[in-house]
Amino acid sequence: MQALQVTSLSSDLSGCELVDLPTPQRQSGEVLVRIRAASLNFPDLLMTRGEYQFKPEPPFTSGMELSGEVIEADADSAFSVGDRIMGGAKTGAMAEYASVPERNLRLAPEGLDYPQAAALGAAYTTAYTALVEQGALEAGQWVLVHGASGGVSLAAIDLAKSLGAKVIAATGSPEKMDRIGALYALDAVIESKGRFREQVAEITDGKLCDLVLDTVGGDIFDESTRCVAFGGKLLVVGFAGGRIADIATNIPLIKGFSVVGVRAGEYARRFPDRGKRIAGEVSRTASEGQIAPAIDRTIPLAHWREAFEAMAGRKLVGKIILEPGR
Repeated sequence: MQALQVTSLSSDLSGCELVDLPTPQRQSGEVLVRIRAASLNFPDLLMTRGEYQFKPEPPFTSGMELSGEVIEADADSAFSVGDRIMGGAKTGAMAEYASVPERNLRLAPEGLDYPQAAALGAAYTTAYTALVEQGALEAGQWVLVHGASGGVSLAAIDLAKSLGAKVIAATGSPEKMDRIGALYALDAVIESKGRFREQVAEITDGKLCDLVLDTVGGDIFDESTRCVAFGGKLLVVGFAGGRIADIATNIPLIKGFSVVGVRAGEYARRFPDRGKRIAGEVSRTASEGQIAPAIDRTIPLAHWREAFEAMAGRKLVGKIILEPGR
């Protein structure tokens, strides 16, 4: 089979190559999957550089998320041959086949194609964990979402709108504002530049935001501390901007808000029953047509470099999907 392997760590993708590998041998408790789509995530890019918190030793096959069909499973498995599934692991998705622990898979929601199913899991479970599980989002609340062209942020926007929230999408790319606004019925789209608190205050009639979801960090986090309403929550999801921000503890004390770290994968591992419930809720709402991932483009696995360079250059609005065997 073909697979995208990271054979050495590098800053310029020079350590990545498409290689021929034997089809994996399924072990007990695993499901052999023919992969139809793999979703590129920012951690996939970071892992090629050795900059992610999980640091697999090269060589390893890239890709955290996949969708496809079951080829083989245990006799007592919950899955049958031909089932459409989604899920994955920390590596291995960018290949024609993968043998995946059964616990990491679930049936793809009805109504989603393979690219959408591959893009649903990590982004929407992170968004749900942040907004609903840890943020206690309620209908009518104001939500500010940063990095609004990225997969997790777009998932948060989509989910928040489906739950009746009022959403402000913020992006550092003015040319993406119209594209983001066209995807969802947003209350506002702003450029996250300089002192954007004044814009947030004007949009919310001075109420500011009950929840702020930050995937960027740095200056965006600093200014976001001024955008949280009293009793609100600043949800820290990532640091795509590069700088990890500091905060003086008197700021959340005086303004009466909480800073909440969101690690959806770790949350599900520590609280498996909650993790299953979250995954089930995401699948249910997707099956009912309330949410659907935004796909920027779908390309053959052979053109993997285009995908990684587009992510590195922040050229995407939505998820990018790689299709093996094309």
